[in-house]
Amino acid sequence: MQSNEQLLRNEAGVPPQPFDRTTMNRLEGRPVVRSPEQLCLHRALKEIGWTGVIDEFNGAALPKNQSVPDPILIMRDGTILAGFGKWRLALFEGRQEELHCIEYPLTEEESLEFILTYHQKRIGWNRFVCTCLALTRENNLQQKALDNMRAGGKYKGSANLPDLQRIDVLKAIARVARVSPRTVGNVKVILKTAHPRLIAALQNDMLTINGAVQFCKLPRAEQLEQFIRYSEERATNKVIRWSIPQPKEKRADLGILAVLDALQRQEARQPGSVALRVGRHKRTVVLVGQDLLAGPPSQKELSLI
Repeated sequence: MQSNEQLLRNEAGVPPQPFDRTTMNRLEGRPVVRSPEQLCLHRALKEIGWTGVIDEFNGAALPKNQSVPDPILIMRDGTILAGFGKWRLALFEGRQEELHCIEYPLTEEESLEFILTYHQKRIGWNRFVCTCLALTRENNLQQKALDNMRAGGKYKGSANLPDLQRIDVLKAIARVARVSPRTVGNVKVILKTAHPRLIAALQNDMLTINGAVQFCKLPRAEQLEQFIRYSEERATNKVIRWSIPQPKEKRADLGILAVLDALQRQEARQPGSVALRVGRHKRTVVLVGQDLLAGPPSQKELSLI
């Protein structure tokens, strides 16, 4: 007897077994050669407009001590599964020689799972990118679920997918992306409401999914303003953390009163040279710029000489 959950998965057209590394390693490919022009990106990568494979491009451009380079993994129609950097480098350099490839007999759906499984935890393939790729299957999964339920005599003539079935499709997408259904839901909200700068930050690991969800509660124009402030504070925090370890040599003692007095004098000499911003920290941190310490007057005021 199949469980209710398994029956729902079957009705939705969802594979009963996940596509994991064990499944991937059992696949048999055959060596082939292809010209760069015969290869192409996966439709899902084109759909989300992701160019994060630049890291692989840079890696492919580095000199290798290999007599035979690693092959590019492809489908029968030339869709690239792995080795994007080598392909882009060949196109960039205008090379006409044929590329060594391994060809796998996969369907389009299987190829997407292969890509996500192969690149799991690699640089540039974060949870947001993987979830966006998996979401390109959402419409197909929903249509399969509805078609199968109609074929089974349920919801004939209906154009809508029942809520229970929608939940199952969400789980299927989460399984493909190897994230939680909640993460899939959050990414859908982000894609619908987030400012483009937030999307780019998510792709480049400059922002977390949970952080982006908080920004999405604001109007788009305000999202950008708050994100810029967040980025500045994040950069400031890095400077603060970097400054915490004390070097072995004796560091000049910058007394708080002396610093404030020097800042006041600096502003009097060069109006606008001292900037004041309100941050989210629970304590007040004063960052002194190199320009304040550069001149002899400031050094004398701060007892640095």
